[in-house]
Amino acid sequence: MHILFVNQAPIPVFAYGGTERVIWDLGKSLAKLGHRVSYLVPAGSHCDFAQVLPIREGVGWAAQIPADVDLVHFQFNPEGLDALGKPSLMTQHGNSDPDVPLPLNTVFVSRNHAERHGSTEFVHNGLDWEAYGAVDFERPRPYFHFLGKAAWRVKNVQGAIDVAGDAGVELMVLGGTRLNLKRGFRFTWSRRVQFAGMVGGAQKMGLINGSRGLILPVLWHEPFGLAVIESLYFGCPVFATPYGALPELVPPELGVLSASRSVLARAVMERRFDPRACHRHAVEHFSAAAMARAYLQKYQRVLDGETLNATPPVMTAGAKSLPWLP
Repeated sequence: MHILFVNQAPIPVFAYGGTERVIWDLGKSLAKLGHRVSYLVPAGSHCDFAQVLPIREGVGWAAQIPADVDLVHFQFNPEGLDALGKPSLMTQHGNSDPDVPLPLNTVFVSRNHAERHGSTEFVHNGLDWEAYGAVDFERPRPYFHFLGKAAWRVKNVQGAIDVAGDAGVELMVLGGTRLNLKRGFRFTWSRRVQFAGMVGGAQKMGLINGSRGLILPVLWHEPFGLAVIESLYFGCPVFATPYGALPELVPPELGVLSASRSVLARAVMERRFDPRACHRHAVEHFSAAAMARAYLQKYQRVLDGETLNATPPVMTAGAKSLPWLP
């Protein structure tokens, strides 16, 4: 099968770019399974296991798809889908705008994500754990961490800072800076909170591997949560709010989910979770190979002429400003 991935951001990704990381690992796993993979992405992209085609601005999608492609896998809601002339599927990676219908062949990234759009079609994201290297379970772990785009209010970095402060532990913020002017003036005074900026690659992996656990009290329905499975891989239990996909990713034996700051702070202080169990869970349930096998089933259904959703999926309620309690 020849699969063409279409995305509006370049590959590969270094720091922030969850969608690009997922489609890279998905394509690599499909290639290992014997399928042909191509990417239609912005100029400047490169890949050592697949053909890369630059998007031509102002040219319709149908004119940019090679004739020998069997299925087109979009990572966004494209215009002109009816005129594509090829079987296609779209993954909705984020929370869509309410009341905006999505294509019939839309796949979501978690069960909760699908249900909030009136769908049952989802594939959990997975990652190529071989690229993350071995985990050092014996190294010192002097801090907890937050991982996400701290400038986004829905990620609630201030909540993570508060939880860490209440628990009396140090916090490493991966994805933000001490001074943030993007949402008004915000400066974090505490010296027990360190900021690593928008890190990626080996630096990010090393910092997560040095952490006791992830503190992630998000204020929206998380569509999936790559930060969660990356942290689990490195042996970090998760202390987060119970929103969106997080209950699908974090079983009770690997962390605590609560919308209460005090409940999460107490859980952080208890330190009762097994890092090796966290690691095994990520490897066994959220690998790129498992994701590839699940998508192949979706691809085959589309190639067989099946429509994945009976009606266009629509998100009927907002996903932001969820409760954060004392």
